[in-house]
Amino acid sequence: MTNDPSMTKVRRWMTPSPLTIEDSASIVEAIHKLKEKNIRRLPVMHAGKVVGVVTEKMLKDFTPSKATSLDTWEVHYLLARTPVTAAMNPKPHKVSPDDGIADVAKLMEDRKLNGVLVVDAKGDLVGILTTTNCLDALIGFANAFGK
Repeated sequence: MTNDPSMTKVRRWMTPSPLTIEDSASIVEAIHKLKEKNIRRLPVMHAGKVVGVVTEKMLKDFTPSKATSLDTWEVHYLLARTPVTAAMNPKPHKVSPDDGIADVAKLMEDRKLNGVLVVDAKGDLVGILTTTNCLDALIGFANAFGK
């Protein structure tokens, strides 16, 4: 591992082909998909291209507080008709699969990001890199160099 230059690239540590959601989906659909798959972020797509990202926190912040005068059914009704685009970040951070893992980890630390989208030269989504992926890289490096 110590002599393999690919080990320092995002490509090696990212989660390839991440789960996505279409921009026509509702907030309720996004919430269900996140919970069902036990993930925290979904790239939002339109015609096969990334148009944003929505996270568990964005969706939680978008929903009304428990102090609302709306009942559960009214909240569900509204969220089922609200497009995911209303809660998404339309300008997510994107990196290349050939970027260095250390550089991207530093970007994530500096910008306080929990994940970035990985796109190829054509702008097509090829993966996602999260703090968990970066920790996996750290463990891999520590194991390789600690022996």
